[in-house]
Amino acid sequence: MSITRLIIQRSSLFSPLFSAAKRLAPLPLNFSYLSLPRFIDSSPEPSSLSSPFFHSARLLSTQTPDEDNKEEAQDPFHYQTDESGDDITDDWEEEDEAEPKLGDGGDGGGVVLQGVPWGDRVLLIAYEVLKQFGDDLKLYAFKTSPRGYIYVRLDKVSTEYGCPSMEELESYCREYRTKLDEAGTLGEIPDDLAVEVSSPGAERILKVPDDLSRFKDMPMTVCYEDTESNCPEKSGVFMLDSIETEAGICLWKLANVKENRDPESKGRPLTRKQKEWRLKLPFTEHRKITLYLEY
Repeated sequence: MSITRLIIQRSSLFSPLFSAAKRLAPLPLNFSYLSLPRFIDSSPEPSSLSSPFFHSARLLSTQTPDEDNKEEAQDPFHYQTDESGDDITDDWEEEDEAEPKLGDGGDGGGVVLQGVPWGDRVLLIAYEVLKQFGDDLKLYAFKTSPRGYIYVRLDKVSTEYGCPSMEELESYCREYRTKLDEAGTLGEIPDDLAVEVSSPGAERILKVPDDLSRFKDMPMTVCYEDTESNCPEKSGVFMLDSIETEAGICLWKLANVKENRDPESKGRPLTRKQKEWRLKLPFTEHRKITLYLEY
């Protein structure tokens, strides 16, 4: 059994470089665990769990390289090692920061297992643990890595941006870690997987039409295909006016934000003509929709 250490890091949410509007939109919260050798004092201070910071850590194997080599020959779940035979989780694997796409297992939501043999099992465990938290907490995204990492994003339906509280993320992470350890002891999955639990944040990609009604009272940045002009793709900041489900169409109106106002209007609202303007888009012509953040 390994000892777990919880590392506290200051969140950039409190950085003075962020605009007031950016601070109002919650950044993704993050929890993960680090298994350390027994000789390290890893007992967290009780007061740290109520600190206004997010938690970030990593999970390392506590076995020696020789032990890892022996297990690799016997364990079909053993994941990749480097040329020296050392476990390559010695350095925390940062999640890919590529432009998010719908269904990418990250900010685009969805499930991506990348072909790991233990992927289906850890996904099932994630859903089983989620049942303990009621219907308000949903699995937004889930991704596994061949190097033994599990990335979980949880969505809280009742909050404005879908962000669970720090306490909820921490509680889920601990319970999930416990269930993974139990499965690892039984040999169902590797016994040294790294886990990161976070929220999708305000820059999540919205699904059409599933997520639109939920955020209908908030401005959204909509990238769409314009079939009536020479420009193949356009974008704008809109509010959802209505959804025609049977026809597969969304009706958008201009949001009252600075991007849509006359720069010389000195803060005056939209004109009557702008307020009456509508854009009708088939579901299939939406390319990407995110919540609008005013900088």
